[in-house]
Amino acid sequence: MTDSAQTSGSHDSPELLSPLHQVHVDAGALFTDFAGWQMPVRYSSDLAEHHAVRTAAGLFDLSHMGEILVVGPEAAAALDYALAGKLSAIAEGQAKYSLLLARDGGILDDLVVYRTGEDRYLVVANAANRALVAEELRDRCSIFDCLVEDESDDIALIALQGPISEEILRNVEGFDLPGLDGLGYYRSIAADFRGHPVLVARTGYTGEDGFEFYLAPDRAPELWTALIETGGGSGLVPAGLAARDTLRLEAGMPLYGHELNASTFPVQAGLGRVVALGKEGDFVGREAIEQGPPIDARVLAGLVAEGKRAGRAGYAIVVPDGAQIVGEVTSGALSPTLGVPVAMAYVDPAFAAVGTRLDLDVRGTRVAASVVALPFYSRRSTPSTSTEKK
Repeated sequence: MTDSAQTSGSHDSPELLSPLHQVHVDAGALFTDFAGWQMPVRYSSDLAEHHAVRTAAGLFDLSHMGEILVVGPEAAAALDYALAGKLSAIAEGQAKYSLLLARDGGILDDLVVYRTGEDRYLVVANAANRALVAEELRDRCSIFDCLVEDESDDIALIALQGPISEEILRNVEGFDLPGLDGLGYYRSIAADFRGHPVLVARTGYTGEDGFEFYLAPDRAPELWTALIETGGGSGLVPAGLAARDTLRLEAGMPLYGHELNASTFPVQAGLGRVVALGKEGDFVGREAIEQGPPIDARVLAGLVAEGKRAGRAGYAIVVPDGAQIVGEVTSGALSPTLGVPVAMAYVDPAFAAVGTRLDLDVRGTRVAASVVALPFYSRRSTPSTSTEKK
């Protein structure tokens, strides 16, 4: 799932605290303001937490995310109208990545939608966009026979991510997990943790196998502790937002506020397939999407740079041996897994082909880079920084 980088710039209102806040304090976490929430940015080191997720497992607190329930006889039809995807087509227990589009075709938020019953859907929004998503869904669904409720304050969210996640989950004492055998990616089950309901979903935002747990806030500390106690001896560590960001970057997953915003069409971000133009009836943004962005609109590309200096958000991309600016970095870092600087950037279409040579303007110094296919890293294949399409 996604995780908006937008933060609350105002300190006029009290900071929001996760139901796991004291657990993080006790673990020595360093905190950051994130969309008005005080959230752990790291516990030990960014690199150690990143590598733990790639090689064993990491545990993330995502309780700042928004959860909006859409329920009723016409919930499926309502979401088909409100969102870009065809949510009526997913089965109970299935999840789908989707987009909330503006009427002019821009992206207001990217979401994960879980169908948890015949007429019941859980829409998970980025923290900074929670109020906007809830308001837009209420407005768009008002002409349908369904109810929209913002349940964010009543739901905590924990993510267990990494190659040994399933092994850890199966060994947690008191976790009844009917249906875990054969649970596929983007599927969920209703489970029970020591007498309390938990929605367990095989979803995540790291590029690794893993699970996300939706449960009552007052039960979250007990589940967090049980997971750490179960997996700590096998390499599980608590992980903060810094590691989460480098993990999703390596996996080529867009971040709202960086790769996605209200001025970006899905097709520019490589998300044209998310928009179900073939579904019956109208949906918000259809006309604009069918018209498309300007022909010269920049498109998202992956870049691998030479040396060890990474491009950061806002850095210009220029043509080699020239002054023409042809793009801008949206996210970048020295990849902990691959050991090379990687970045996602919007570039002019003429310079977006895999293998194109470009320069990053890194604080006045030019750094040579090549356009590569996304993602930079996939657990299903050998990590590669090749400029050849796979």
